[in-house]
Amino acid sequence: MGDVVKIPEAWADAEEDHALRRWTPILLRSIVIVSMSVLSAGLLLTATIAPAHFEGRYREVQMGHLIGRESFATLLSQLFAGQPHAVTTTGLFLLTLVPLARVAFCLFLFIRTRDFAYVGITAYFFAALILGLLLGRIG
Repeated sequence: MGDVVKIPEAWADAEEDHALRRWTPILLRSIVIVSMSVLSAGLLLTATIAPAHFEGRYREVQMGHLIGRESFATLLSQLFAGQPHAVTTTGLFLLTLVPLARVAFCLFLFIRTRDFAYVGITAYFFAALILGLLLGRIG
């Protein structure tokens, strides 16, 4: 009567893999939808509030006046103030999370299946993506 039915470990692993494979596309699509919504809102704000913003920045660069990078805190304060440039930049930043999330999920999946050849390749690619983001932010 008090016997506990144990699920074989292979079934549990298969169930986890199925859940991971089912939820990964949902999460990635959600990130794309949110990022495209924010990006569209930023472009709409730019067109309505500050249509000459990017033209003005382009003219400044043409004259040799390079515009410095903004800090993350500045970007957040401008975002909450509704600045079109900050909203567009945030949308682009969110869009860069899609390939990062996909590679991170693949890395997690390969670690779970103990496929070490693919773990090494995916970890190398993941590190390259993060390094590219950091170098893009720095340089």
